[in-house]
Amino acid sequence: MVFPEALDLVKAKLGITTNIRDAYIHAIINGVEGELQLVQGLVLESTNPHQLMFVVDLSSWRYANKDSEKGLPRHLQYRLHNLIIKNATSGEES
Repeated sequence: MVFPEALDLVKAKLGITTNIRDAYIHAIINGVEGELQLVQGLVLESTNPHQLMFVVDLSSWRYANKDSEKGLPRHLQYRLHNLIIKNATSGEES
């Protein structure tokens, strides 16, 4: 897991105070991080607060909408596109 603090942040965002769902939430976070790295091609950095909060927000959304057929909300799509563009331009030399 790139962002070990993500579990506590997701639980806080969702209002979960027990450890009963930790394994499930942990799996969602790992899936989100893996998808961002393998599918989207992002290089996740454990010190990047923007990436951390995106992982937290996307993981929270996936937890809360696990049975929904709704697509990704616009604000998450917008942030994902910005992360992808930032990642692509950070590798370019000036």
